[in-house]
Amino acid sequence: MGTQAVVSEEDIYSNDGTTDYKNNPANKNKTGTWKACPYILGNECCERLAYYGMATNLVNYLKVQLNQHNVTAINNVSNWSGTCYITPLLGAFLADAYLGRYWTIAIFSIIYAMGMTLLTLSASVPGIRPSCDAEGVCHPKTIQSVVAFIALYTIALGTGGIKPCVSAFGADQFDDTDEDEKKHKSSFFNWFYFTINIGALVASSVLVYIQTHVGWAWGFGIPAAAMAIAVVSFFSGTQLYRNQKPGGSPITRICQVIIVSFRKFHVKVPTDKSLLYETADEESVVQGSRKLDHTETLSFFDKAAVEMDFDNRKGMVNPWTLCTVTQVEELKSVIRLLPVWATGIIFATVYGQMGTLFVVQGGSMDPHMGPKFEIPSASLSIFDTLSVLFWVPVYDRLIVPFARKFTGHKNGFTQLQRIGIGLFISIFAMIVAGILEVVRLDIVRRHNYYDLKQIPMSIFWQVPQYFIIGCAEVFANIGQLEFFYEQAPDAMRSLCSALSLITAALGSYLSTLLVTVVTDVTTRGGKPGWIPDNLNRGHVHYFFFLLAVLSMMNLIVFVFIARWYTYKKAVGNLR
Repeated sequence: MGTQAVVSEEDIYSNDGTTDYKNNPANKNKTGTWKACPYILGNECCERLAYYGMATNLVNYLKVQLNQHNVTAINNVSNWSGTCYITPLLGAFLADAYLGRYWTIAIFSIIYAMGMTLLTLSASVPGIRPSCDAEGVCHPKTIQSVVAFIALYTIALGTGGIKPCVSAFGADQFDDTDEDEKKHKSSFFNWFYFTINIGALVASSVLVYIQTHVGWAWGFGIPAAAMAIAVVSFFSGTQLYRNQKPGGSPITRICQVIIVSFRKFHVKVPTDKSLLYETADEESVVQGSRKLDHTETLSFFDKAAVEMDFDNRKGMVNPWTLCTVTQVEELKSVIRLLPVWATGIIFATVYGQMGTLFVVQGGSMDPHMGPKFEIPSASLSIFDTLSVLFWVPVYDRLIVPFARKFTGHKNGFTQLQRIGIGLFISIFAMIVAGILEVVRLDIVRRHNYYDLKQIPMSIFWQVPQYFIIGCAEVFANIGQLEFFYEQAPDAMRSLCSALSLITAALGSYLSTLLVTVVTDVTTRGGKPGWIPDNLNRGHVHYFFFLLAVLSMMNLIVFVFIARWYTYKKAVGNLR
């Protein structure tokens, strides 16, 4: 009878420490798994529609409505986009330490909706909307530009609480200790990214067209409404969610291990690693985290878990003088992630060109589909989205089962192998974009089209470079999502997800730096430079080829890092 009761309890409740909305142990039959995911995926789909509906064409909004030059608009978009990927550090810290992922997503979603509303008002309400003359040239006042940028950076703050938490919150719905549930987690990341691109598809097609041909008021108003729907969708699933408990400040725990390790600098680590300090009971001292097994790498930090006579006075352990193996392994896990994280920066720079130089390049080509219909250059990103929507099911249903036969790995490829394939594919996107620009400039020279705003070369020649980036995303970006979730300590998953997002921020900032340096160097002596306002007199292909070379060097570094990497080892269950 006693055995039956235990088995029955394990069948009913999750063993990963998750709770329901009333803070009781999560009932596996009533919460989590795919039945909770539609509300999370619905929130993400609408939020991404709102984000891309505003971000995809933002460079043109700044150029047209705020009357900014190419380089200024490109750098402003890159800086804002970078900030959108820096603020997740704040949201992730609050989620892991104090609020939990549910309340972090809820609070920051509301902030996000407020920012979208203000942006809509700045594009529609007389007085704060820039006025334009009969020729369509706008003359924004300083206050009008300020309001627009306040709205944009409010959105950047709001997205900071959503980006690092939503994918992790969705993955939390599957119990790591249940093999049947765990095998669905990898598929969740694939379909999560699929959902993102459903929102991006609508944004880059319908919304960009509305912004270009109907007006910015409607073009921003619809994304604002989508964000309101995202908030409603998220709250609707409250009773079905499984929630991980916040584990206290991860930064404090990291600092404890570092400080104690240096305090015990001269202490020798025992050969028998079982002598290192760990709590005797099954649960970790870190709330919401399983214990972590000892790993051999970064052995210097093992000193923090060496127990000395003065460490355990009166049965009380001071974490500033003695740390558990789990705490030490938390820090090791984060340090091991950093080199992999760094290799994502160049990929993010390549990916970021879709919102900047690809749009500018497309703006110098013929946008017509038939005699009357024109496709905005920003709408070409729809082919990146279509590529993702094509490759996700192909990867999940065809490539994984096929690769599994050869690799023996349950997911077809390891997470690092998947990321590496994506980095390799991204090189070709820049090569193809550079070759297209060489061909375009050859047409300009042969026909003396230097002063023609749009040369008679179809914008659809850009489709291959967008499609290749979409394929690279399915491998690299989804691989990163899964890698940073799985390899993060249980109580630091939001923070490590934020780390993966920061690569996008640094990629945007690197793009800004490269554009700025290239412009400064190549415009000396009165030359137009690589990226002038009139691309017909520039050399944008040099910039694309520069990114291809940097991507190749980055891939070589990644291969060495991947060979060195040690995967984390979690032990035990949580109640």
